[in-house]
Amino acid sequence: MPSERTAPLAGIILAAGESRRMGENKLLMKMAGDSVVRRAVRNAIEAGLSRVIVVLGFEAERVADELAHLDIQPVLNPDFHLGINTSVQLGISCVPDQCSGAMVILADMPLVTSRMMADVASRYRQGREPLVISLYDGVHAPPTLYDRSLFGEFDGPAGEGCGRRIVEAHRHEAATVAWPGDRLADLDVPEDVERVRVHLAEATS
Repeated sequence: MPSERTAPLAGIILAAGESRRMGENKLLMKMAGDSVVRRAVRNAIEAGLSRVIVVLGFEAERVADELAHLDIQPVLNPDFHLGINTSVQLGISCVPDQCSGAMVILADMPLVTSRMMADVASRYRQGREPLVISLYDGVHAPPTLYDRSLFGEFDGPAGEGCGRRIVEAHRHEAATVAWPGDRLADLDVPEDVERVRVHLAEATS
């Protein structure tokens, strides 16, 4: 059975990647007056998540410095080079016992807002489903909220237990929240940067 839905929720922000295709650390780039990683963390805090866990890896000290004075729990993933799954597993293992679930968030999706995160959390609290997934014109991407009853499925050797596999296994019993397709924008290559900056400028104008 799912955990008690009035309990606190944790946020796990994945911020350990190497930005290989970008050519520089994309998390430190400025977007609408804030760095990409600080924007993601501030949104998670504003969404009301009780514990915000930030998984660091590549250039961990620089990224941690960017998050100074924010109420977060930074954790270092020494195995970040082995892939995102190691960061997800580490983040899940750090969720406090009092939290009934955890929302997994990618730091490099700057068009995901605090309101979107709050809506995912709200949908979880309103139902009994063990999983709440975000759909962007039918495409699944974070933020994704996992009930504590699913945490054990993240265990396993590298390459197993990833969030996407769990989503596929439980898709039939998942709740969904729909978003416009243009919100599905992450930062992978330099060409993505200006496109996202224009979108943010239009949204705040």
